[in-house]
Amino acid sequence: MTDPAAPDTAATTPGETTPAETGTVTRDTRRRRSRTVRSIRIAGISLLGLIAAAVIAFLVWTNITFAATEAGLAAAHADDRIAIRVDGDLVIMEPTGAPDPALQDQGLVFLAGAKVDPEAYVPTFRAAVAEGLTVVIVRPILNMAILEWRDFSTFTAAAPDVTTWAVGGHSQGGVRACTYAERDDVTGAVLLGSYCSLGDLSDRDDLSAISITGSRDGLLKRDAADASRELMPAQTAYVELEGVNHAQFGDYGPQPGDKDADVSDADARAKVSAAILDFFTRA
Repeated sequence: MTDPAAPDTAATTPGETTPAETGTVTRDTRRRRSRTVRSIRIAGISLLGLIAAAVIAFLVWTNITFAATEAGLAAAHADDRIAIRVDGDLVIMEPTGAPDPALQDQGLVFLAGAKVDPEAYVPTFRAAVAEGLTVVIVRPILNMAILEWRDFSTFTAAAPDVTTWAVGGHSQGGVRACTYAERDDVTGAVLLGSYCSLGDLSDRDDLSAISITGSRDGLLKRDAADASRELMPAQTAYVELEGVNHAQFGDYGPQPGDKDADVSDADARAKVSAAILDFFTRA
C-alpha cells in the first residue's frame, strides 16, 4: 500500500520541463513564428503594392507628352512639296518632287526628345524634306529615347529607297542617337539641343556630324555638353543659334525649365532648317 505522505517519484528534478510546460513552449514558439510570417507577408504585399503603384505612375507620366501644335501640323500637311504618313511609332516625311541632287537618296532617322510627340518635329524638317531629304521621326519606347532598344533597320525599313542614312535626335533623343551612330552603315549624326553621353564616335573619321544648340536653351547641360565633345568626331560642326531656346527645335509650345526665346518660333524654325540643310547638302 502506497504511503500518501511519500514523495512523488514522478516529480521532475530541478531544471527539467514537464510535458505541460513543453506544450506551452511549443505553442508560444508557433505563435511567434506565425506572427513573424504574417508580418513578413504583410510587408511583402505592401512592398509589391508600392512597386506596382510606382510603375503605374511612371507609365502614366511617360504618356503625358508635349503635343504638336495644330497650326504647325496643318501647315505641313497642306504643303504639296512633301508627303507625311504615320506608321505605328514612326512619322515618315518624304519629298514629292524632284529632290536637290545633293539630297538624292539621303535619309535621317530622328529620335524625338523625352515625352515629346514625334509629330512636333514635322515643322522642324518641313523645309529640308521639301528640298529632297527623307526623314523618319521615331516615337521611342514609352516616349523615352533612353529606353529605345529596337534595331536601326526597324526605322530605315520605312523608307526602303533611301541608300544613305544619318541618325539624329533632340535632347534625350540625341543622346540615344549617338549609340546608333556607332554603326558602320550610318554616315551622319545630327544633334539638336543635345550631346553624346552614350556612344563614342571619336574614332569615326568617316562620319559627318553636327551639333546645333540655341543660345537661350535652358535645359541643355552646358558643362556636360562641352565635356562630351571628346566623344564626337574631330570634324564635327558646332552651330549655336542666337536667341533660340530648347523647345524651338520642335513645335510643341513652351517647356518647363526652358528660357524665354529671343526670336519668334518662325524665325527659330528658319534658322534650324537652314543649319540642317547646309549640313546635308555639304555631307
